[in-house]
Amino acid sequence: MQELLDHLDSSPSPWHAAQTAADRLGTAGFSELAETEPWASPPSAGFTRRGAALVAWRLADGRPNAIRIVGAHTDSPCLRVHPHADQGVANWRLLGVEVYGGVLLNSWLDRDLGIAGRVVADDGTSTLVDIREPVARVPQLAIHLDREVNDRGLVLDRHVQLRPVWATGGLPSAADFAVWLGERAGAAPAFWDLCLYDVQPAAVLGADRSLISSGRLDNQVSCWAAISALVDAEPGPQVSVAALFDHEEVGSGSISGASGPLLADVLERLLAGSGVSSVDDVRRVFASSSCVSADNAHAIHPNYAERHDPSHAPLVNHGPAIKVNANQRYATDPATAALFRSCCEKAGVPVQTFVARNNLPCGSTIGPLTATRLGIATVDVGVPQLSMHSARELCGAADPVHLVAALAAYWS
Repeated sequence: MQELLDHLDSSPSPWHAAQTAADRLGTAGFSELAETEPWASPPSAGFTRRGAALVAWRLADGRPNAIRIVGAHTDSPCLRVHPHADQGVANWRLLGVEVYGGVLLNSWLDRDLGIAGRVVADDGTSTLVDIREPVARVPQLAIHLDREVNDRGLVLDRHVQLRPVWATGGLPSAADFAVWLGERAGAAPAFWDLCLYDVQPAAVLGADRSLISSGRLDNQVSCWAAISALVDAEPGPQVSVAALFDHEEVGSGSISGASGPLLADVLERLLAGSGVSSVDDVRRVFASSSCVSADNAHAIHPNYAERHDPSHAPLVNHGPAIKVNANQRYATDPATAALFRSCCEKAGVPVQTFVARNNLPCGSTIGPLTATRLGIATVDVGVPQLSMHSARELCGAADPVHLVAALAAYWS
């Protein structure tokens, strides 16, 4: 459990999540291989990175007959700092921010926020920065100035009312935030990708210590589970792959997202390095392959039970949920559902099923994108959680460990 908490705390941005995974893989003996290097003889246990995405593998023991993929994503909804961030109103110094993904906006109010991400210098060098201290805060309007807020609900102007306070002193010069950031990062930034995040550490919660509270459970739980299972996997007749994509929360349309060419490029290069190079042989391997798309699911909410289908409402600490949607928002089909269920049974892990109500359309995942792009049969699964897309989320303490065991069985 502490290992998971450490992963959550060390992954405040997607670039840190990729670095955290890379560090763990390197400690376990995996070798990093740059995309610019030749891949004629890729390492039997290795990984490559593109931006905040990472793909890791264990090659087959001999000529591979299939690929078994676990996909997840490194990004989470948040507030991102503008390129020209400095603003000022009435002696307050504010940061201009952009809403990234489907943020639960009210959850970002009145929290102590740190800043993490990457800064890029004029020469193109990139430096990770994690300012893990209270730097900024989005202050809510006092109830005395908004007497009806509890009755009519809170409505926020995304552009104006989500600007965090980060200092006092009126309107600063345009370079002030950049100068301050450069001093903290140890590198003068030309541009940056910066996320605000709640600096409160991940924690085990509850009188019975049965829950985990943290930012970015969606989808760092799946990233941690995928890397944990791959580190412990043994070589078999198939190639075992963990693919951690970026930009899932905004549609995956990027060079490091699931709609981009990253995974296909890596798989084809790995197969070629393993003696599978003809188009026909590659397609035969793909046809025998499968993918587990791991992304958290909605646990039944005790205060909003009517928002769930009672026959398909997952419970926390009752195992991962197989996610099903007839309209292909999830890629699960009966064969892939049966495959994952059998892996759970083999691992002694409980398993559940999630289906959204017809009048509450569900979100989507990398599953349909990966299945469509590669033609590989896919199942969507996830750990049940509450407060999805909040600045701080909640899941069962047992379920991440259940997911690791299920993925280990899948790769065995």
